[in-house]
Amino acid sequence: MPKLNTTLTPPPPIERILELDEVWSFCGSKQNPQWVWIALCRTTRQVVGLAVGDRSEKTCRALWSSVVWRYKKATCYSDFWQAYQKVIPSEQHHAVGKETGETAHIERFNNTLRQRLGRFVRKTLSFSKCEWMHFYCLILFVHRYNTEHANIRL
Repeated sequence: MPKLNTTLTPPPPIERILELDEVWSFCGSKQNPQWVWIALCRTTRQVVGLAVGDRSEKTCRALWSSVVWRYKKATCYSDFWQAYQKVIPSEQHHAVGKETGETAHIERFNNTLRQRLGRFVRKTLSFSKCEWMHFYCLILFVHRYNTEHANIRL
């Protein structure tokens, strides 16, 4: 799986906070679900890790290994999905509910993904027929999204 390039220098270590989440999609038919796991830097709003697969611990490990090395010690917020608790070091990980607002940026990114890429809409006529195309359309979208957010100073 290719590594993501971030074009913005990461924030200072104290501001390195990741929001983690997964979003459902499918290839070919709804009987072939694909889960997109994403790690988003709260400060820069850039995607710093990505994995596609099922909703298992194995895919969560793929997400964690794809996270850019500068963010490996970041504080991480996710939902209560068990895979996160098994993979991310406990001293870094905080499982929280959506009502806390700690995962608001990643949830917003998921909405942006569904709005801009027709193949990620829940009820759609434009869907990927093969997993390869599904993955590379996602990578191209993330690359453009990261590039757009590279010049934003929050």
